[in-house]
Amino acid sequence: MTADVRPADPVAAVTHPDPYPYYADLTAARALHRDEALGLWVACGAATVTEVLTSPACLVRPPSEPVPRALVGSPAGSIFGRLVRMNEGAKHSALKPAVSAATAGIEKHVGEQARRWAEHLFEELKPADDPARVNEFAFSLSGYVLASLLGVASDMLARTAAMVGDFARSIAPAAASEQLARGSAAAGELLDTFRALLDVRAAGRRATLFGELEREVARTGGADREDVVANGIGFLSQAYEATAGLIGNTLVILGRQKDGRAASRVDSGQLDAIVREVVRYDPPVHNTRRFLAHDAVVAGRAMKEGDAVLVVLAAANRDPLANPEPSRFDPFRPSRQAFTFGCGPHGCPGETVATAIATAGVRQLLAGGVKPERFAEPVRYRPSANTRVPVF
Repeated sequence: MTADVRPADPVAAVTHPDPYPYYADLTAARALHRDEALGLWVACGAATVTEVLTSPACLVRPPSEPVPRALVGSPAGSIFGRLVRMNEGAKHSALKPAVSAATAGIEKHVGEQARRWAEHLFEELKPADDPARVNEFAFSLSGYVLASLLGVASDMLARTAAMVGDFARSIAPAAASEQLARGSAAAGELLDTFRALLDVRAAGRRATLFGELEREVARTGGADREDVVANGIGFLSQAYEATAGLIGNTLVILGRQKDGRAASRVDSGQLDAIVREVVRYDPPVHNTRRFLAHDAVVAGRAMKEGDAVLVVLAAANRDPLANPEPSRFDPFRPSRQAFTFGCGPHGCPGETVATAIATAGVRQLLAGGVKPERFAEPVRYRPSANTRVPVF
C-alpha cells in the first residue's frame, strides 16, 4: 500500500505508510461516528476519545466475554482473566492500585537495566550487520529488562522473552490457530516459571519487582498467588509490542529527521525528548476498544448495550485542539498531550518504563553503528489491527 492510497478504514490505517491525513479528516468531520462496515463506533478526536475512555459505561471487554472465546480453558486464558488492565471485576479494580504502585516502584531502576540489556543484546545479535536483527533486538529488549527486574535468572531471560512473544501474539484478536497453540504452551511455561519465582521469594531471596507486586497485592486483601503470577506476566506481555514499535518508529523518524538523528548521537536529553514525541507523533499503539455495559449516551451519542467502540488514540494525538500544529515533529513540544497509553481507569501506568526501555534501545543501536536513514523509506509494518511496528 502506498502513502497516496487512502486507508479503507481505521483498522487498515494502522499499518498504512501514512495514515495521519486520513485520521485528520476523520477527526475534523466525524469525531464520533458509526462505521457500519466495521460494525462499531469510531472515536477520533481528543475530547471524544477522553469521554469514551473515562465513561463508566464503556468497558475494556464485552460483558458477555471477559476472556476471549479462543482462550477459554487454556493457560493463556487463565492469565488473561486475571490481568487487571483487561478486566472490570471488583477484584480486578481492587488490584489496579497495587499494579500501578509496583510499576512506579521500578521506574528508578529501569534505566540501568535497560542500558545493561541493550548492550548485551547488541553484542549478541549484532543488528548493525543485518536490519532483520534490529527487529529481534526491539522485540527482545523489554522482555530481558522486565524479566530481569521481576527476578528471572539471567540464563532464563532469552527463553522468557521468547515465551512472552508467543503469549502476546496468541491474545491478539486475529490470532491464528497455530499462534493460539504456541501461545497456550508458552503461557503454561510462563505460569510455571513465575509460580517458582514466588516460591523463591518465600525462601527469602533478593528484592525484585515481583516481590514488590506481591507485597502491594497482599495489602489489598482478597487476592491469591495466581493473581500475582498473572499480573507479573502481564508486565511482560503488555510491554512486548508497544516497546518494539516505539523503538522501530523512533528509528524511522530519526531516518527522516536529519537534525534529530545527528543530535541523538551526542545529546541523551535530546534523544529522550525525541522518543517522547514519537509516542505522540507516530505511536506504537494506534487504537483500543471499549464495549457498552448497558444502553448509554456517550459523547453525545446514544449507544446500545454490547456496542463496540474503536478508540483511535493515534488520531487523538494529532487533534489540533490537543496539540497545536500536530503534523510538526517537535521533541520539545510544550504541554504535549499523548493518548497512546490511554487514560481513565484502564490507562497504562507503564509509559515511563516503556519510554526508558525504548530510549536505551535506540541509544545503543545508534552508538553501535545502526544507520536510521536505512529505515526511512520504504517502511512496511507488521500485520496488526492496533499496533504499528515496523518490519526492517
